[in-house]
Amino acid sequence: MKIMKKIGVALLLILIALQFYRPQRNLSQGNHTADFLKETNPSPEVRMMLQNTCYDCHSDNTRYPWYNTVAPISFFLSKHVDEGKDELNFSTWDTYSDTRKSHKLEEVVEVLENGEMPLKSYTWIHSEAQLTADQRNAVIEWAKRSRVLYQLNQQPQ
Repeated sequence: MKIMKKIGVALLLILIALQFYRPQRNLSQGNHTADFLKETNPSPEVRMMLQNTCYDCHSDNTRYPWYNTVAPISFFLSKHVDEGKDELNFSTWDTYSDTRKSHKLEEVVEVLENGEMPLKSYTWIHSEAQLTADQRNAVIEWAKRSRVLYQLNQQPQ
């Protein structure tokens, strides 16, 4: 029993110590998705869906929930956002080649069609990020249209 008590105290001390260290927050100033929005020209409805379902993990500006101030949750969220931005970052859209943009839009279509995005763990807490079938189809159609234009090496109008 003494060993369990020592382990418990050690874990508690580690948890307390973690509260004094915070991962870097994913925050940027200005309109961090302007280039992406200008090039792909989503409808106002699709634009709102992207903002509510994608930008927290796939841009340089995350809206953090209150519980992000508690470790180890803050570390989990930070890692999750970093992984999301590694896959697709709407804030750095202008650095992608047309071929890469087309491929990223193809991946958007694929993950939406397969129901992989938005993540269930995200929509549990962010109910506004849950997409209806019609909303999902609107985003898919927009992504397909934009992708074709990139494939033709044209800017979406």
